Amino acid sequence: MSLNTAAANAQGISDDIKINQVGFYPNEPKVAVVMIADAAGKPFRIIAGSTGNVVFNGVLEHPVLSAYSSLKTCEANFSQLHDTGSFYLDIKGVGRSCNFKIQHHVFREVAIASLKAFYYQRASMPLLPAFAGKWSRKEGHPDTTVLIHSSAAFKKRATGSAIATPGGWYDAGDYNKYVVNSGISTATLLSAYEDFPRYFDSLNTNIPESRNRVPDILDEALYNMRWMLSMQDPQDGGVYNKCTNANFDGMIMPDKAIAPRYVVQKGTAAALNLVAVMAQGARIFRKYGNQFPGLADSCQSAAERAWSWALKNPDMPYNQDEMNKEKLPQITTGGYGDKNFGDEWLWAAAELFTTTGSKMYFEKVLAQMREDIRVPSWSSVGMLGYYTLLRHENQMPEYAKVMIRIMKNRLLTLADNYMPANTFHTVMGNTKKDFIWGSNSVAANQGILLMNAYLVAADKKYLEWALTNIDYLLGRNATGYCFVTGIGCKSPMHPHHRPSIADGINEPVPGLLVGGPNEGRQDKVNYEHKEPETSYTDQDGAYASNEIAINWNAPLVYLVSAMEVLSRK
Repeated sequence: MSLNTAAANAQGISDDIKINQVGFYPNEPKVAVVMIADAAGKPFRIIAGSTGNVVFNGVLEHPVLSAYSSLKTCEANFSQLHDTGSFYLDIKGVGRSCNFKIQHHVFREVAIASLKAFYYQRASMPLLPAFAGKWSRKEGHPDTTVLIHSSAAFKKRATGSAIATPGGWYDAGDYNKYVVNSGISTATLLSAYEDFPRYFDSLNTNIPESRNRVPDILDEALYNMRWMLSMQDPQDGGVYNKCTNANFDGMIMPDKAIAPRYVVQKGTAAALNLVAVMAQGARIFRKYGNQFPGLADSCQSAAERAWSWALKNPDMPYNQDEMNKEKLPQITTGGYGDKNFGDEWLWAAAELFTTTGSKMYFEKVLAQMREDIRVPSWSSVGMLGYYTLLRHENQMPEYAKVMIRIMKNRLLTLADNYMPANTFHTVMGNTKKDFIWGSNSVAANQGILLMNAYLVAADKKYLEWALTNIDYLLGRNATGYCFVTGIGCKSPMHPHHRPSIADGINEPVPGLLVGGPNEGRQDKVNYEHKEPETSYTDQDGAYASNEIAINWNAPLVYLVSAMEVLSRK
């Protein structure tokens, strides 16, 4: 039992009530789920936390059996309550929920925490108490002397020679840095800014750069972009897949992790990820020329050089198992191997076309339109290209209009498959396939897709459907966990995250989204619950469900921030 759960039980909070533990907007749907099969028809009350007064009375609806567990649930719907304040749900004979809020800007705290989590993931710098509070720590991995792995040797960069590749974010619970996973993570933050610049202009997360007249979300993205740029070989424009140890570090703090570091093999996916991020960054940072002289030009140049390299090397996968048969030392850290590059070509071309207006990139997008589109993940990024082109529709030339119309139709057709249709009244969990490694990022990216559908069609159903996945991530799910560390009354206390394990502080680093239910349970840890939507455990060894990752946090940042803006409309 986690400390949060123990505290909840001490207050008489029932684990049978699954609810968004942060809260709700006054004029948006409000639903809780009760996990008692015979609860149908029972009355429930919403009680004001400050006065104890009953502000809403309702009746639980009939039970429904879940398709992906043995659970039966009853719905408590109090959407007609528009009062603001702090409340809890109470059911006689069952118990009460934790306190939640009904207010405008109800997710602002989550937005700040989830974005600030990237600061806690920074490599190559100390985290000072003024910014990190009790989670301050010494600098780890300066990465000023990183060795060229035998798989990456080329011309003037021989095996064992050294380069500098400092900065960037630790990818997940480990201390390695991966270009491919950095791609979707950084791009998602940049896209959040492109879609909602005014919101992020005023979102202060208290990072060292907070007073430099640049939005914190862009400063954070730039910290990783500068590292990505250092992963490009200046001789030929190719991009190394990762900066890594040969093996994963133990559960130690970053400054204690001093094993040799390597840059490993160039690859097509890494190159095209860099193309996309730098092309997007070039157009965003151009208006910050006073703060960052020459940055936009450097980003665009790097993107174009990596594009040229990829044209010459269009099918170079990163296959770590094959590499280890011939190259030493063997590398056993995360692979992020991808064998299909059609989606990367589409995304990279879309970003370059939007930034440069060059028709040759449009032709490449058009050629890749045969690619299937789906909710984005690190290995399927084609939809990111759709988002960008639709975002900049008004700047598109006339010859691109038909393509834009096709993209809109495809996006909306896909979005219409993501209506809430399960026992937890969320989009997430409509199929068993949702409960994979990093399932919470599936939920967040589904939400982003629905947000983009709303931006295209202005149909509020998409906004409400996206909101159900925020409810899922913040507690209305089969586990009853709010999956963001430090948020809610029952959140993970033992994530698979080396600093949170090794720092001697009871509470984990805040703002981190854990992976979520994963039927595969590849970590071989003993799970109390093993059905698809319940296969989660709050243990630090459970990396298959309780690790954190930058590509899980980034869509959370986008999703809750977008809702903060769009819920007002």
